[in-house]
Amino acid sequence: MRFMRRRNPRSAGTGLGRPTPRDVMAGLVTGLFSIPEGMAYASIGGFNPVAGLYSGMIPTLVGSFFSRTVLMVTTLTSAIALSSQSVLASAGLDPTDPSNVATLVILVGLVMAVLGLLRAGSIMSFVSSAVMTGFTTGIAVQIIAGVLGDATGYDTDRHNTIAKIVDSIAHVGAWQGTTVAVTAATVAVWAVFRFVKPVASLATLIALVVVTAVVAVAGVNVDTVGDIAAIPNSLPTPTLPGVSALPELLVGAFAVSLVALAQAAGISSAVPNPDGSRPNASGDFVAQGAANIAGGFFGALPTGGSLSRTGVAVSAGARTRWAGIFAGLWLIGLVLVAGSVAEIIPMAVIGGLVLVIGVELVTGRWSDIRLVFRTAPWSAVAMLITFFATTQLPLQNAILIGAVLSLLLYCVQASRYAKLVALEPTDDARWRVVDVPEACPSDRITVLHYAGVGLFAEVPRIDEAWPSIRDTRGGVVILSVRTMPDVPSATVIRDLTRHATALTDNGSLLVIAGVTPALARIFEHSGLTEAIGRENVVESTDEVLGALDTALARARTWLAERGGRVD
Repeated sequence: MRFMRRRNPRSAGTGLGRPTPRDVMAGLVTGLFSIPEGMAYASIGGFNPVAGLYSGMIPTLVGSFFSRTVLMVTTLTSAIALSSQSVLASAGLDPTDPSNVATLVILVGLVMAVLGLLRAGSIMSFVSSAVMTGFTTGIAVQIIAGVLGDATGYDTDRHNTIAKIVDSIAHVGAWQGTTVAVTAATVAVWAVFRFVKPVASLATLIALVVVTAVVAVAGVNVDTVGDIAAIPNSLPTPTLPGVSALPELLVGAFAVSLVALAQAAGISSAVPNPDGSRPNASGDFVAQGAANIAGGFFGALPTGGSLSRTGVAVSAGARTRWAGIFAGLWLIGLVLVAGSVAEIIPMAVIGGLVLVIGVELVTGRWSDIRLVFRTAPWSAVAMLITFFATTQLPLQNAILIGAVLSLLLYCVQASRYAKLVALEPTDDARWRVVDVPEACPSDRITVLHYAGVGLFAEVPRIDEAWPSIRDTRGGVVILSVRTMPDVPSATVIRDLTRHATALTDNGSLLVIAGVTPALARIFEHSGLTEAIGRENVVESTDEVLGALDTALARARTWLAERGGRVD
């Protein structure tokens, strides 16, 4: 029997691994795509189209080298281009000035790198999967809407994503027949070879080459890459940032960084690591930061993880991070050797292939969408709101809305599952869960267990379950707080202090068990320890219920000294 060696999920994905032939081909396809798509995105943002071409060279190579989401391709996206243009325009700086662009790119890289080094990527762990599903699906729809002009020949004047799609469909009569035919032929060739198993991973490249060759030989009159700008057969010259532009661009660089990082955050869930290794958002932040810092000196625009370009690589058979590295190397080689040849690629071919990729990205999330609708109504609402925000609003606003929704979902779920249960010791020194009594009996011990995360929203639910102590005389209430976080809300501390004071006033006792050292310090500083008594704060032990057993012994001793009932 043959056994497969199991990989360590913590270490897998951190090394380069061995490149495969599929990675070489995927890099070639991605590099070819970077020529027209990068130039088109740069044009959308009002930048020199060639800067979009350069954005797929050094940034892509460096980003893939360091990225923890191994198949993520770091390059220019339409959202980053538009955000960057807005930042430069707000600062009153010329977006075609290479020094201004270099300053912005390097600042974006520094912000990303600092966020990564500060482990800010852990924040993405609090973004719910429903919100992330809505966000990535919205980005995929944005990708589709962004290439409808290339695919149909009809350029809408609408800026809203959904409005672009609706307007394009409403004006189907204005579509250019030749452009649509080339787009349809591209999709058809892709589909045919996609179902031919031996060459399925090369379907994108085959469609690109075959349809481009046919259009060129037949002399079909359609828009080409050369209509955007001429492609020089040379590499970018080193560019130094303009120091005078630093103050005006610092805040804007932070905004562009958030847009880029939010886009990239959706890639790890949409495109898991093939080796099963865990992605690391902070590591991806650092990788994208390094990509921008390096690219800023070589004519690139701000870059980040691109869902569409990653989709191209995956569709072409990418297996390791070498696919992205090869994409950067291939693009450098293509531009040096035959950059001008790429000018004959029809934009309709690019439009058709990007349409296919966008649809694949949407269908790839379909199972997640159905799962959310079937299992979590409130999460489904959050997913829909995030989706529409991503397609209707500026991306930075959609990111903020998604973050707020994730926080609200977390708080709602945490408060919903917070509860107070009663525990009762058994004859064999174990504990069983029983119903919480309506009132704590006098001269006896009541054991309660707090299950929650210390949010202020939990207090009303806990108060509802807390047994009455109004008539309790000479009784003991033991509260187990082993699951309470080291930083509970002030509302929770205030509520515990109120219960402790009420018990003390009635000649009763509150003992809190399972207190961590950090939580004990908070109890001390808040005055809760003084209200309870230092000896009645029992710190946690390495035994799950060890502190509870200690608290029970302490309560029995206290009752015995006062002639109470000891069970």
